[in-house]
Amino acid sequence: MTTIRVLIADDQMMVRQGFTVLLNAEPGIEVVGQAVDGLDAVAKVAELAPDVVLMDIRMPGLGGIEATRRITGPDGAAVKVLVLTTFDLDEYVYEALRAGASGFLLKDASAAELAQAVRVVAAGDALLAPNITKRLIAEFSRMTGTPRAPLKDRVGGLTERETEVLSLVAQGLSNGEIAGRLVVAEQTVKTHVSRILVKLGLRDRTQATVFAYESGLVRPAGY
Repeated sequence: MTTIRVLIADDQMMVRQGFTVLLNAEPGIEVVGQAVDGLDAVAKVAELAPDVVLMDIRMPGLGGIEATRRITGPDGAAVKVLVLTTFDLDEYVYEALRAGASGFLLKDASAAELAQAVRVVAAGDALLAPNITKRLIAEFSRMTGTPRAPLKDRVGGLTERETEVLSLVAQGLSNGEIAGRLVVAEQTVKTHVSRILVKLGLRDRTQATVFAYESGLVRPAGY
């Protein structure tokens, strides 16, 4: 079994140590390092090459959003960022998703939820807590106003079926659920999702969901 390497970035020592103990007790997960702020996180990612970074948003100096942007940027490492937050409807969480984070987790999550979140984000094949993430994205896409024209243009590069699959991904459906909705094999859906990510230059399903809302392909409830 491949071990998921995790870096924990948080300015509170008790949080870092607590998460380290919890995750190291889980099979297939190893905490390879800790970072005390955003700059430290960027440096430790380059040094340790983790698979997943647990990233606090509010840290002194370089915050979690900018650290996430640097880590997941065009020249960034192939590492997934899981944002840690105290509140599920936090404007900074949405900004972190736009910056490249793959999902977010409340700091009061249980050990089982924490481990599952790390595994989900590492796999890159499902949204983390889709009911909350969808609500957050919908809330802040309402605030951002009209869809961005360049993003709308990029949607035009997708086939009709790919556009349909992207819309369903953004609504929080799993590959199996999409396959059932479209009456196709689940492997066919996986192939469509992979092509969508490549065509749009996106990292994972979370980024695809953000893209779908910001491009106007999917509209929040009530619109």
